[in-house]
Amino acid sequence: MIILASQSAARRAMLTSAGVSHQAVPARIDEDGVTAGLLAAGASPERIADALAELKALKVSAAMPGVLVLGADSVAVTGDGALLAKPDTRNRAETQLRQLSGTTHRLISAAVVARDGVAVWRAGGGARLTMRLLSEAFIASYLDSEGDDVLGCVGCYRIEGLGAQLFNKIEGDHFTIRGLPLLPLLDYLRVQGELAS
Repeated sequence: MIILASQSAARRAMLTSAGVSHQAVPARIDEDGVTAGLLAAGASPERIADALAELKALKVSAAMPGVLVLGADSVAVTGDGALLAKPDTRNRAETQLRQLSGTTHRLISAAVVARDGVAVWRAGGGARLTMRLLSEAFIASYLDSEGDDVLGCVGCYRIEGLGAQLFNKIEGDHFTIRGLPLLPLLDYLRVQGELAS
């Protein structure tokens, strides 16, 4: 069994569907503060996603010796290079969807595994998503249907559900878009004897 340093429903569902026995333990880090510091230092979106994933894994791993702890994070980057934060209100979600409407953005996901407070493995992946032009009526209806579930999602979508209707083109790995480079992780877990080979 591994520990997932997150309460993300999407990541938990991916691990469960792939047959990975796990327990979720939230890391409770200051993601906004860390991101702001990294942006001020000129870090790339890939570096930010990796750093957040590592911080989550290390924080939980330090309290759980001998266990593999998985941290993961995703960041979305608009066409003009702006980093999107997870919206925490419906108004911010509406603004973010208007901003993404009719444009292409990148989504980067990173995963880091730690054991005994040390990062022992990492992987990352990216995707390009083109959102169709969204009407105000569709945005309102979409957010009514999705409710608070999208407030914890960077980009305001869950691609595995109604969020698929937002797009007319997607290039990249489906698992990465959902928040976890799953296939490289499964390979690593097989090498570690956590999964049958």
